[in-house]
Amino acid sequence: QVQLVESGGGLVQAGGSLRLSCAASGRTFSSYAMGWFRQAPGKEREFVAAISWSGGSTYYADSVKGRFTISRDNAKNTVYLQMDTLKPEDTAVYYCAAAMNPYSGSYYYEYAYWGQGTQVTVSS
Repeated sequence: QVQLVESGGGLVQAGGSLRLSCAASGRTFSSYAMGWFRQAPGKEREFVAAISWSGGSTYYADSVKGRFTISRDNAKNTVYLQMDTLKPEDTAVYYCAAAMNPYSGSYYYEYAYWGQGTQVTVSS
């Protein structure tokens, strides 16, 4: 019903910035809350940020507060993750996801649709 495609990942030096994009298709994008998660090799999936369907509410993991910013453009069916002051520990595959009726927005099981992910590598 919903297809999500992430882009914008790459290799960046510590302290640098990247902007991830997630393009949605197949259903009304504005009806969904959106979230970003990440997963490093051998580690569990970790919540990063979430945004409400209207864009009026956002929520961040403590590890990225003050450095990452989530936003959405419903006219373009796209959600963004601006990542500043990147650290080596931010290295992971980043996934976007869509939730129709989330409880909190921070749990992976709330999200019904997932993208394929985009690799972010931060070197020191």
